[in-house]
Amino acid sequence: MLEPLIFEISRKGREGVSLPACDVPETAIPSELCRAALSLPEVSEIDLVRHYVRLSHLNYAVDTGFYPLGSCTMKYNPKANDAAARISGFMELHPLQDASTSQGALAVMHSLQTMIAEIGGFAAVSLQPSAGAHGELTGILIMRKVHAAHGQTERTRILVPDSAHGTNPASTAMAGLEAVEIPSDARGNIDIGRLKASLDGRVAGLMLTNPNTLGLFEENLLEVTRLVHEAGGLVYGDGANFNAILGVARPGTMGIDVMHFNLHKTFSTPHGGGGPGAGAVGVTRELADYLPGPIVASADYTATAPGARAEGRVGARAGKASGRALYTWCMPAKSIGRIKSFHGNFGILVRAYVYIRMLGADGLRAVAENAVLNANYLQVRLKGTYPVPHGDRTCMHEFVAQGKLAEAPDIRALDISKRLIDYGFHPPTNYFPLIVPEALMIEPTETESVETLDRFADALLEIAKEASTHPELLHEAPHTSPVRRLDEVRAARELKVTAG
Repeated sequence: MLEPLIFEISRKGREGVSLPACDVPETAIPSELCRAALSLPEVSEIDLVRHYVRLSHLNYAVDTGFYPLGSCTMKYNPKANDAAARISGFMELHPLQDASTSQGALAVMHSLQTMIAEIGGFAAVSLQPSAGAHGELTGILIMRKVHAAHGQTERTRILVPDSAHGTNPASTAMAGLEAVEIPSDARGNIDIGRLKASLDGRVAGLMLTNPNTLGLFEENLLEVTRLVHEAGGLVYGDGANFNAILGVARPGTMGIDVMHFNLHKTFSTPHGGGGPGAGAVGVTRELADYLPGPIVASADYTATAPGARAEGRVGARAGKASGRALYTWCMPAKSIGRIKSFHGNFGILVRAYVYIRMLGADGLRAVAENAVLNANYLQVRLKGTYPVPHGDRTCMHEFVAQGKLAEAPDIRALDISKRLIDYGFHPPTNYFPLIVPEALMIEPTETESVETLDRFADALLEIAKEASTHPELLHEAPHTSPVRRLDEVRAARELKVTAG
């Protein structure tokens, strides 16, 4: 029997909490702030607690189950990261504090900037962007300003491969530039011929997701970056899939000029639920002066960097104090300006810092190696039953299967995903990338055990059998969830977020 809803057990006069006596003079609430009819349930404390705990059990979370969402990298978040972020010296800081009173926090940010730059092969990093797409916009704005500084305002086109991350065209449009799609070749790489044909004096640059959303490493990467640079363009690296090459390859040494890092993917900070995220941006030495600011710099740097402007009372002449380096806020000489209020999502930055320090260089490389191993293990287990375009290639951290079964032609990817819910699994990413019909985009990350991967593969193989023998099980799924299959198109078009 289902538990009754909290409104059903409401009884007049019941209370779930006893408030302490008021220790200040009471004042009437202004009438314009009051609602005459506010039908809140009246229940006891235990009923209230059970209500919210029951609701929490309906949520799916990385702490409760496997998230195979492709291109999302939904990895486990170590609890040590959270403990560090809750240290009072970090948690109780205010973003408007003077730099002289927040040297510990600035030291962490400066160290994180340095580590991310080293990991990616870049000269400088800004921690200001608050998400991956925000980092994309930042990178395109940097590219646009660089071309404007060189008097090349006619460069208004950004080339975007059809295997790129989905937000790339939107970021291009938000920066006031035009997105031009470049198709993939038969092996899932950028079509070199079409790329060459598109490179002219109007091209500002290329946005490259590597590995791409097919889960494949760009085999012609060095040729691609060379061609774009020879045409006078810049190369933006979408770091959404960086987890696959973490500690193995450095984008900055492969021709990438600017790239964002999803700290909530690669560096295991909390992911989903609307944030907060972090999309740090790294750039080459030639682009360092254009980063959004302020960034954290040592006092020595602000004293010697031409054009850099120190901000706050701990400035260029602070030098050393008590044998310790002082840090300050610095605005790069040709900065695109601020792209976020304050200085980024600091609590998230602390978590990423701890993650990197705990793992070290060898541990970071192991992350990528195990992520790639897990993805290839699943691909091999499934590709005999589910079609896998480019299944002849070794995938990276993810792969794209198709929800198309020869013995069940009326079954679609959505049916398979909904049926997975009945098996206790969160579905993979559906219908992306768009270049693969009935796409099931699967990314296991490095944190899942072989036992979990086997249970997931077994479920998908069993669902394939059901599709041919009992297709109605898939068409009507999910059967066990509190809410059954919704009209998702209508829900998106007729958005209603209140109960009234």
